[in-house]
Amino acid sequence: MVENVIWPAYLDSEVTRSKGRRVPESLAVPEPTVDEIAAAVQQVGYDAVIERDQTYPREYEPRGRVLVKDADDASKNDLVQAVAAYVTALRE
Repeated sequence: MVENVIWPAYLDSEVTRSKGRRVPESLAVPEPTVDEIAAAVQQVGYDAVIERDQTYPREYEPRGRVLVKDADDASKNDLVQAVAAYVTALRE
């Protein structure tokens, strides 16, 4: 069982690549929430578990993280890209 972690910083347009963003700015959104990320993970077809009290190692404020369960068939990069596209679509 593979458990991938998606931090909000991965999708945040206000975070630079060197500070932790993993998607291009065209897919990034300002201040994504763990609720939006979890909804996008479920749209992609995986189970999501929200951990709200976690802090990304490169940040000071806890924004939480989303654990993606049973994502054996996708690489982490593909998963993050798909979730970013769905978060962008959810905001429109």
